[in-house]
Amino acid sequence: MKSGTLRTQFIIRAFIILLVISLISGVFQIYLIQEQVQKSVRNEANLIANSVEQGIISTNLAAVSIEKQIDLNMESYSRHIADLLEGKNISEITNEELVKIRDDLGLAGITLFARTADKNDIVGTKSSDENEIGFSLKEFSEDGYSNMDDMLNDKSPVNDGYYSYITDNMFVIPISQSASNEGEPVFFKYAYYHVIGTDYIINPYIEADDVYKFTEKVGPNAWISSSKEDNPFVEEIAVLDNRVYKDPSLAEKMYPPLKKVIYGSFEYETKRDVETLIESEENKKIVTYIQKNNGEKVYKMFLPIGKNQVIYIALDYAEMSSPVYKHSTVLIITGLISLISLFLLIVRFFNRIYENIQKIIDQIKLLEKGDLTAKSKVNDGSELDKLSKTTNRMVEKLNQLVTDTQEQAKNTQRLSMILETEAAQSVDKMYELSTEATMKSREQLYEITEFLNDILNVLEPSEENSAIIKNVEKMRSVAENRTAAVTNTTITLSDLMQSLHEQSSELSTISKILLEHISKFKL
Repeated sequence: MKSGTLRTQFIIRAFIILLVISLISGVFQIYLIQEQVQKSVRNEANLIANSVEQGIISTNLAAVSIEKQIDLNMESYSRHIADLLEGKNISEITNEELVKIRDDLGLAGITLFARTADKNDIVGTKSSDENEIGFSLKEFSEDGYSNMDDMLNDKSPVNDGYYSYITDNMFVIPISQSASNEGEPVFFKYAYYHVIGTDYIINPYIEADDVYKFTEKVGPNAWISSSKEDNPFVEEIAVLDNRVYKDPSLAEKMYPPLKKVIYGSFEYETKRDVETLIESEENKKIVTYIQKNNGEKVYKMFLPIGKNQVIYIALDYAEMSSPVYKHSTVLIITGLISLISLFLLIVRFFNRIYENIQKIIDQIKLLEKGDLTAKSKVNDGSELDKLSKTTNRMVEKLNQLVTDTQEQAKNTQRLSMILETEAAQSVDKMYELSTEATMKSREQLYEITEFLNDILNVLEPSEENSAIIKNVEKMRSVAENRTAAVTNTTITLSDLMQSLHEQSSELSTISKILLEHISKFKL
């Protein structure tokens, strides 16, 4: 394994682990960010929607109260007009008389409705406004015509839920667009009153400016404007009538007056928005989604309120989500910095461990090369510190052992050389002595043999001399054996000295080799 491989492997693995942690953490944080953005946008939209809804409720309550007061005033006006007309027939009343009554009472106009000659319709017969004369109730509204027909027959009108006020001989309709005026739409408050015994219906009406001014001042439009000012990310707010989106022809009718956008503006209308509004008539659930408008993301919310109204809110999604994304980006960057710092801290810590390990490895390598003075210095109080000190003690003991062995080897070599020299000298000397002794013993043996032969030659064989001859032969044999023994002893001693010389020489060689091996170590 190459040097640095362990460090490289650790760094790579640590980096991969931290990278995986970063990726998993990043994905999880992105998911949480999306959820947080959605929740934040949804909560903001709900707050605005609730604010507008509360404004509508408050305005409606106030408007109903104002309209109720107006309805009572309309009843008073109607009774007063009846008193001023003094029960005259329709033919006896002039338009000028109605104009005077209108001006005296401060009304917008007065119209008297009566049957046509063929009794098939009820039309405006006399009026302070010539545009009202000839206006057909039958063409305008079948329900309105039916109730007026009943009142002319001295019957009570039927309340179909549309009228804002009704009695036995009178009904008042909500603020409505005038059906007899052409050009710019004009809105009035109409009352229809019948005096029993007369052949006409008194129809006073006043302009609805007071109610509209109140609605514009404190109503939904005011709440919408306030919400836009307080929330710069609000693109559009509107109160919509889902009935008109389901049936656009309702916007063309004057009775009852309906329009798609009741309050606010709805310029970002899309096909999906229309489908959502149509479905909201039956499904009263809040619907939210994100769409693009001119390349910018818009968060839309549709909140059904009441029976047929829907609060619509469009928010700048990018503007709203920007603070959350910025905050989340700071958190992600902080997390990444923390992970990188942790990675660097781990790498630095491992480098210290690796450097200490490398010191011990370098020491072992020097020992491998024979340097018995190699030591490692690790002073961090860790297990590696203990290992380093143990290794150093082992090196010291090994150094001492090899040093002692070297000294013993030197002594052995010195003594073996002395022994070899002395053995060589002894061999030479022994060789001379053995040669001299052998020659001397052989000469003595020869002399003894000659002497014994002479004796044998002198003695004649006889029974008397047989014992002597045997003794002479024994002496010859003894002399020969002793000579042979001396020779063998000399040879054996010579061989011994020669062997001693060779062994001392071999011991000297071994000592030399041992010293050569020891010399490879650095002591």
